[in-house]
Amino acid sequence: HIPSNRESTLWVSFYALLAVIFGGIIWSLFGATRANEFYAGWLTEYALSVDNIFVFIIILASLKVQKEAQQLVLLLGIMLTIAIRALLIPLGAALISRFASIFFLFGIFLIYTAWQLAKGNEDEEWKEGKVVGVLKKRGFSTFAIALVALGLTNLVFSLDSIPAIFGLTKDPYIVTTANVFALMGLRQLYFLLEGLLTRLVFLSKGLSFILGFIGTKMIMEAFHGIGIDDIAGVHIPEIGLELSLGVIIGSLAITTVASLTATRKDGSEII
Repeated sequence: HIPSNRESTLWVSFYALLAVIFGGIIWSLFGATRANEFYAGWLTEYALSVDNIFVFIIILASLKVQKEAQQLVLLLGIMLTIAIRALLIPLGAALISRFASIFFLFGIFLIYTAWQLAKGNEDEEWKEGKVVGVLKKRGFSTFAIALVALGLTNLVFSLDSIPAIFGLTKDPYIVTTANVFALMGLRQLYFLLEGLLTRLVFLSKGLSFILGFIGTKMIMEAFHGIGIDDIAGVHIPEIGLELSLGVIIGSLAITTVASLTATRKDGSEII
């Protein structure tokens, strides 16, 4: 069925509350540092998931997937996302444990992604690719084509999100749980945000700032990891987790308020 806004809001709130409670359990068992790592990772992955949802909306609308079928497409797409990240997270953890300099690569990639996101447009983030075109020519159902399109999109998005969270914590357990909680309630969030697609006009800008910040933090950590603490007599600062969490929360809050303030309910800009 097509969930109502009230139903979607209740489920999204429930899953968000679960994440907050889980972070509290981590705090009581492992201390504030691990809990802050979880909260920072969860918020970052959740924010990136919101941006991904807008692309999903465009994909499903472009393929003309029936509203009733979108629930199942999204459910299977989320399960596929979990499977993809279950493979990529151990790989990322292994690379970080063996090569400290991999943070240079991750950091540069995130900064490049941030730049692309800052200058891009939400409506241009998905275009029908060759794989989708081939599936259409071979007579695959709209449902199957939508599932493949979401799967390929999720793979691309995972290449951004996994380095981003490793820039906040190197603990595979925290990385995994933050990703799982960020994906919980994603279906309901999809239907809740569908009407806000035209209003969150600055979301990409806020996310690009967060990714750029994390990418810069990773490069600084990479220098420290190879024993370089100063460049040309200037000390390379160490960015604490509390600052990172504050930047993430502040960026998301400013982006949301600015977007809703700058647009009318119909999505048009207020002059």
